This record gives sequence, structure tokens and C-alpha cells, in this order.
Amino acid sequence: MDSVKRLAAPADPDDGVFRFRQAISRFSTGVAVITTRTVDGPAGMTASAVASLSMDPLQLLVCIGSNLPTCKAITEAGSFAVNVLGEDHEHLARHFATRRKDKFSGVELRPDSDVPVLADAIAHFVCSVADTLPGGDHTIVVGDVLTCDHVPGTNPLVYFASAFGTLHDPAAAGGWHFASAM
Repeated sequence: MDSVKRLAAPADPDDGVFRFRQAISRFSTGVAVITTRTVDGPAGMTASAVASLSMDPLQLLVCIGSNLPTCKAITEAGSFAVNVLGEDHEHLARHFATRRKDKFSGVELRPDSDVPVLADAIAHFVCSVADTLPGGDHTIVVGDVLTCDHVPGTNPLVYFASAFGTLHDPAAAGGWHFASAM
């Protein structure tokens, strides 16, 4: 995996935002690329704020910075996909986290979906937008899951303490443990 990039310490270590970021970074999350299709082509971004919401109906939620172009694209398109990244996909996480003109250049997509689904995703969920809710400087997008699938026997890309890593299967490695790029 690529070298680890950490948040720089602020001038004031008592700053509440800095302390919040440090504390919340101890909550490990999976890493996903959220995608949609607009009239101008596909749009997408890296996200870690994804959660299962309901089993009846099948719903999940994604929290997206309200000022990001992908947030507007999803609300206008009315549909999106959550593409779960695997342990070897740090390059995709970094690629989609960077502002660039064509994020999909060189990225293989599955041909069987109108919403862009990454061919390398270890799991994906194609959703229609059920609702959007304000969440401070983010928008909470609730999605009705239309279809989903996964690749058995794969390990996730995980984000913890401002670093990417992975989990290893307990049957194969003697118990779950986090392996980071540190």
C-alpha cells in the first residue's frame, strides 16, 4: 500500500475540530467509492460514512459533504452505487478522493449497470435516492437498495487512525487483526 499520510497537527491542540478528528479516527470504517451518472457522464468520490439502515425496506445511507459535486450529482440523478473497496484498492480510494476532471479515466466499470459500478469492487449496492436529510455540513443520502452483490473470499480496505489497512480472516490468520500500511 502507498505511504501513510496523516493529518497535520493544528497550531492549537485544544481546537475542538482537531480533537474530534483525532477521536473519530479511532472508529475504523470500510472504504467505498460512491458513484452516479449525470448527463455529463459518471461522477464519484471516496467515502467512509456508509451504513446499513433498514432491512425492510432494504436501505443504506451515505453521508456526503454538501458542497461536493458528487452530492449534487446524486440528488439530481436520483440513483447511485456504493462500491466497497478491497484490501488492494488503496489506489482507487486515493484516486476518487482527489479532485480531477475525469475520475473514471482508466477505471473499469461493470457493463451490466446504468449506474457506474466499479469492476474491482468487492461488493456493490445500486440504490435509488429515497430521501436526503441535512447533517451539518453534510447531506445524508438514504438509498433504497435495488440490487447488490459481493465477491466471496475477499478482504476489505479499512480506514483507521488516518491510515489505510485491511482485516485478515481469522480462519486464515489465527484471529481478526488490522494490518496497516504503516
